[in-house]
Formats: sequence, C-alpha cells, structure tokens
Amino acid sequence: MKTYLFYDIETSGLNKSFDQILQFAAIRTDLEFNELERYNITVSLRPDVVPAPMATITHRIGIESCMSGICEYEAVRHIHALMNREGTISLGYNTLGFDDEFLRFSFYRNLLSPYKHQWANGCQRMDLLPITVLYHLYMPDVMTWPTRDDGQPTLKLEKLSEANSLAQGQAHDALVDVEATLALARIFAREKKMWDYVCGYFAKPEDTRRMEALPVRHASSAGQHTWGIMTGSKFGPEALYQAPVLYLGYSEAYKNQTLWLRLDEPGLREGEEEPEQRAWVIRKRLGEPPLILPPLDRFVSRLTSQRMEEVDANLAWLKENPEAFSQIVSYHKAFRYPEVPDLDVDSALYQNGFWSKAEEAQAEKFHRAGAESMVEAMQSMAPGSLRHLASRVLFRNYPEFSDDEVFGAFEGFMEKVNPPDGQAPLMDFRGEVRMTPLAAMEEIQRVRADVELDEEQNDLLEELEGYITSNF
Repeated sequence: MKTYLFYDIETSGLNKSFDQILQFAAIRTDLEFNELERYNITVSLRPDVVPAPMATITHRIGIESCMSGICEYEAVRHIHALMNREGTISLGYNTLGFDDEFLRFSFYRNLLSPYKHQWANGCQRMDLLPITVLYHLYMPDVMTWPTRDDGQPTLKLEKLSEANSLAQGQAHDALVDVEATLALARIFAREKKMWDYVCGYFAKPEDTRRMEALPVRHASSAGQHTWGIMTGSKFGPEALYQAPVLYLGYSEAYKNQTLWLRLDEPGLREGEEEPEQRAWVIRKRLGEPPLILPPLDRFVSRLTSQRMEEVDANLAWLKENPEAFSQIVSYHKAFRYPEVPDLDVDSALYQNGFWSKAEEAQAEKFHRAGAESMVEAMQSMAPGSLRHLASRVLFRNYPEFSDDEVFGAFEGFMEKVNPPDGQAPLMDFRGEVRMTPLAAMEEIQRVRADVELDEEQNDLLEELEGYITSNF
C-alpha cells in the first residue's frame, strides 16, 4: 500500500556531514491524508558533536533534554526502516533542500544504504516547498499568504502556519512542523487536479516527459535547446520565484543531472570573466526540484517586460556568438566538483562512491551482530572507509563494547574535532569547516551580543557553554 510519510528533523547544526539529528518526527498517512501512525524520536548527543549555538536557540533542544534520547545508531536505523517501508512517499517542507541529504549522510555514517528510500520497494520522495511556490503563484486563493516587513511574501513554514492556523505549538519542534506540513498538504490536495499535476514533477518518468515536451528556442552545434520557466524558492519573491531557462543537456560527469542556463541575467553578455563563468547554470535532477513549467502565455506573462527583453537580448547574443555558447555548454557538461584531499570519512559519501556488494554484505553482518558482537564484525572487515565508519559507530554509541583499535581511532579523531591552536579544523566535501569547541564558544558570545534572547534561550546557551567547557 502506498503511504505518505510526512517528516521533519531538528539538528545540532547545518553541516550535513558532521552534525547530527537531535529530533525526528513523522506522521504516516494514507493517500487521502488519514493518519495511520506517528513517531517522535529524541536522539542523544554524540560525544564528538559540538552543537551550533544558533541551532540551539532556534529549536530549543538543550543538552539535558537531548541526552535523554536513544543513541544515534539506533535512532537512524529506526528512521531508515520507516523511510524504506514498501510504498513510502517521504516528504516534508524543504526536505529535498536540506533534510533528505542530512539523512543521507546519517544513513551512510551508520553503515546503512543512503539512497534506497529514493527508489527501492516502490518508495519515492516529494517536497512541499516547491509545491507551495506553485500554489502561491497560480492558485493563491487556497490560503492566506504572509508577508515580510518589506511587504514581500514569505514562504517560511512557521509564517504560513501562523497565518493559516496549521498547527499549534512551538515552531521548529519537529512534530509541530510535521503537523503544519500535513495540514498544508491537505489544503493543497483539495484542488485535486492541481495536486495531481504538481505531484507528477516528483516522478522521474513524468518529469522526463514534461521536459522532453518543452519547445525548442535555440539551436547550436550541441543540438536543439528547449526552454521553460523554472520555479523555486531560490529565485526569491522579487523574481516571483521563477526564471526563464534554456536547456543545455545532461552533465557528462554526473549522469543524473540536467543543465539549464538562466536567460534573464544581463551579466551573461558582458564582463571580464570568461562566458562560462558569467553564465548562471542550474543543475536539476529528474524527479526533483526545481520544477520547470512549459513556456505557455499564462506562465510567461508573469515575467516583466524588462526580464523578457533580457531573454531576447541574451538569445540574440548566443546566436551571434556560437563559440561563446559552445564554451558555456562544454565547460558545464564536463564540470566536476573538486576532490577534497584527506577528506574525513564522515564526509566522504560522494567522493568514495557506492559500496561494493561485498561491502554491503559486511555492513549487513555488522547490523545483525548486535552491540556485543560488533567489534568482531568490524574486525572481519578489510581496512578502509567501511571499517573506519564501523569503529566510529562503536565508540559513538557503544563505548562499553569497544576495543583498543576503536579507542585509538577515536582519540585521534577527537584531536581533530578539538584542534590545537594553529591547526585547521576538519573540512567537509563542500569546503565548509566542522564546528569546533572554540568556534562554538565564540559564536555564543556573538549571539549574546547580537540577538535578542528570551530567558529560555539564555539558559540554553549557558547550558551549552558549560557542556563545552566540561567535555572539550
């Protein structure tokens, strides 16, 4: 049976490689949005994680409260099972922009398949944020739309919830946000034709069909280039959350990515940089946001005359400068993300690639072993990233069952978590640094100076400060 799994996570920070889930909440419904089950999981803070002060005052999960939860390994295995239950459509608000990738790294770090919930056993993913964009633009009467102080609309879930009484309780509590997201989906689904249409964008075959049906707008030595109206929150309310784009083709380095050139940017035609550097090229995976509408009059008419003039000028420039266009296409098709040298194993999901069948079997043996026998299962693994991850699972979750190899590896890791003066902190696959105790203490001082805090938030920062001082 197909079911929706509405979910949300609250985390120790924003780094998907190094931070961790502190709260996972979900509500499973049938396809008519009737509730079947609900879950609310609190996850104990790992000994190597330094919570970000801004995250702490946002979700208000303190050190003491999260320490009452279950260990990360057990929590993540439970979450993995929920999302991989046959026929599950997992979705939330901006889940494909943040939560899903955060979970992907959590699964990988705990020796679980990072991708199966995307396609195996009839499973699928969706996201309410890009759907909300389309309803805001083309079916605004379904609900009340809040605005920012400057009068521009805001699509923040907490503001939508306040304006439409979607859920009761504190925003950024995972279960409250799940209830708000489910209420939002119920409102949208009342317009069945629209709901069925937007859901089609999250099915690869339908998204592919729609992309292939777009009309041709430009021809080059690289082929026929179609165009459409790309929608998404990334474009902002000033641009009505949409932009005209030209199809460049598939990435050669990443076969699941299509490439789209934004057409309304004046900087494309001139500048000191090379054409491929001036071009705003957007990468889109099929079945995922951003969503692309056909360039029908009712969609194109939302673009101002000034933006359409830029489109026409850019297309004329591309026609007059075929070598520059070829340069743009060739560069972005061949582009590969640079490899980070000495990348920590926690952040190496994409750089290391998929596990082999043998590694999958070793991971499954590790899970079946149970805490008391995990050391033996780890020792049977060949040296490499999988064994390294297994040793971290042991110390992070079951130090009482760890051996000398595990303790030695973790002591070395903790020296990188809390580096001495002059030593650079760990860096993730995007070049972003891991939160260190020193950085957290400095951020606490900045937050106290710059943010108006209530009594509870002040207490949370004091508790965090004491935890860092005592443990690092």
